[in-house]
Formats: sequence, structure tokens, C-alpha cells
Amino acid sequence: MEFRKKKTVNGLTFLLTNTGQAPNSRSSQNFKIGGQKMPDEIIEAFAILKKASAMANTDLGVLPSDKRDIIMKVCDEILDRKLDDQFPLVVWQTGSGTQSNMNVNEVVANRAHVLLGGLLTDAKKMIHPNDDANKSQSSNDTFPTAMHIAAYKILVEKTIPALEQLRDELGKKSKAFMGRCQDRQNSLHGCYTIDSRTRTFRLCVPD
Repeated sequence: MEFRKKKTVNGLTFLLTNTGQAPNSRSSQNFKIGGQKMPDEIIEAFAILKKASAMANTDLGVLPSDKRDIIMKVCDEILDRKLDDQFPLVVWQTGSGTQSNMNVNEVVANRAHVLLGGLLTDAKKMIHPNDDANKSQSSNDTFPTAMHIAAYKILVEKTIPALEQLRDELGKKSKAFMGRCQDRQNSLHGCYTIDSRTRTFRLCVPD
């Protein structure tokens, strides 16, 4: 991973070459504990949130449509997993997930600036991480919202399909084992069919 140097009021900070800014880099340097990166599902949820916020802000008349469009374009790149290496922060943070919220804001703003023809070394960016990407938002709201979006997507895209597959397979096994007796029971148990057991398991997974 490549870095560039930037002089800030707090001293020399090393920034990610592509999209990083000082807050993101300071978090990486200050929380060198554990290797558990923020889950991809949270980053994707933030991209959905930033995209929706840009649309809402434009509808409210507080964000120009050209800024909305470029923010949405970067969010789509995040959702397409094209910028995964720009989210290095671990789950160990302070406060309400501010660092991860700002990480996404920085990536959106700097990538948008580059797509618009600018350079990361430009003193002034065409898209501001706080005034544009994070407009009308607070980490106190965005992180819980991202968690809800991520949880919903996991339930709909992974958990429920897996339970449906389990339900269907148990149904198939129940039919396949029809009439077969469970063997190796102790003397105090009568023989019962395997299909009755699999049907019981099947009933534990609702339609």
C-alpha cells in the first residue's frame, strides 16, 4: 500500500496515495490494535447511505445535481468492490464510528475529485468530504443506519436463502427416508422412523 506525506496542524501525517485524508490516516496510526477490519457489509451499507443522502439532499435543494451524480458514481464503485483497499480501518475506534464514517466520506470526496479531473495534491477539492459527502449527516445517525442496512442485506441475501435451502433439503430427506427405522436405540425406546425425525426438524424451519 502506497502512502504520500502531508503536513497538518497536528504534525506530519502519512496518507493513502489514492483517497485517504488526515482523519483516516490518524485512526490507522492511533489504533494499531487487532487486525479485525471493519466488515465489508458495513462499508457497502455506508455507500448505499451516502448515495441515498446525496439524492435526498439534491431533492431538498441543498446539493447541486452535478455533485450528486459524481457522489453516486463513486458510491457505485464502492458497491462494485473497486475501492476495497481504501478502507483499512479496524473495528477498534472511539466514539460512534466517526472514523469509519469519515473514511467513507474521504474516499467519496477524493475519488470524485479525481474522476472530475483533479489531483489528490490539489489544495482545494471539487467535492468536500464533510460539506458534500457527509452533508446533513452525523456519525451518531449514519453508523446505526449502516448497521441496520447491513443487517437487513445479510438477512435477505444470506440468512433467509440458507434457511429456505435447509427447509427444502429436510423435506427431501423426510421423503427419502420414508418408512426407514432408526437403528441402535436402547432397550427402553421403541423403533421410530427416520422420516418422522426429519419432518420434526423440517417443522422447526417455518415457511
